[in-house]
Amino acid sequence: MADGFGDRRVLITGGVGFIGSNLAIALVERGAAVTLLDCMLPAYGANLLNVDSIRERVTLNFSDVRDRSSLDYVVRDHDVIFSLAGQVSHLRSMIDPETDLEINCRSQLSLLESCRRNNPAVQIVFASTRQVYGRPDSLPVSEVHPCRPVDVNGINNLAAEMYYGLYRQVYGMETVSLRLTNTYGPRMDLRTGDKGFVGVFLRRALEGRALELFGSGLQRRDFNYIDDVVDALLRAASTPGLAGGVYNLGFPRTYTLTELAETLAGLTGCTYRTVPFPPDLEAIDIGDYCGDFERFRVATGWSPRVDLQDGIARTIAFFRDHRSHYL
Repeated sequence: MADGFGDRRVLITGGVGFIGSNLAIALVERGAAVTLLDCMLPAYGANLLNVDSIRERVTLNFSDVRDRSSLDYVVRDHDVIFSLAGQVSHLRSMIDPETDLEINCRSQLSLLESCRRNNPAVQIVFASTRQVYGRPDSLPVSEVHPCRPVDVNGINNLAAEMYYGLYRQVYGMETVSLRLTNTYGPRMDLRTGDKGFVGVFLRRALEGRALELFGSGLQRRDFNYIDDVVDALLRAASTPGLAGGVYNLGFPRTYTLTELAETLAGLTGCTYRTVPFPPDLEAIDIGDYCGDFERFRVATGWSPRVDLQDGIARTIAFFRDHRSHYL
């Protein structure tokens, strides 16, 4: 796990959401001075219970990344910014593409401009997505694979990545982008039901309802437990020589959706079945996917340590202990 944050001032956008809150807890434990920026829209996963354990040890700023005047002020005097505020639902990006554009692309450009004018020396780590690749030509997918997004979410994240790379190239700003895959774990949003199949499966399993696997159920995916993703984010901000780069995260092996369902069934007693793909989801499905994370491993020493069975068991235990706050 990366260290060296004890004397650093850190801003996390989307800091009260799933990934942001787990990252904030890790940073506070390392002695960082942490500010969490979040507009607290429940639809995007904000939940103050996520940061309850550190509430008195962080600064909360309830503003929106879409508010440029707020960004101009809040980015000042920080050493590192983790840009995690995002609209992560692929289907919602197709239903409401303009909001996805505002949050996932235009706000990223606004953040860069605010930093260029008010804090040009800051490091920025941007949480992107494997959705930028679209349907893979072959597996595992490395960073040289063509980017052909199949939904609005992928297009906007790809455009944001390009802005980050451009500002490194033209203005020398310290930016790096990580392409996250299926991140899961404690504090993930289970309420809205549109932030990926893992959250949907977890909620249904915890409520004793049958899981519905679209299509054959044999689609393969890689999964990253939240602790491993937090480790990757910290390494991205503390490893020299990454600026301007784009890096995949991933896991050494893939699991079918049926294997995930079997794991959940073993822990909760839920059942599962396959059902036909809804047409709107099938149109943007990417099929099998796994990311080649060798480039990031060589650069930072990062390697995921929590396998799916262990990670799902930890996640189930967390939500059982805090059921009333998350379900």
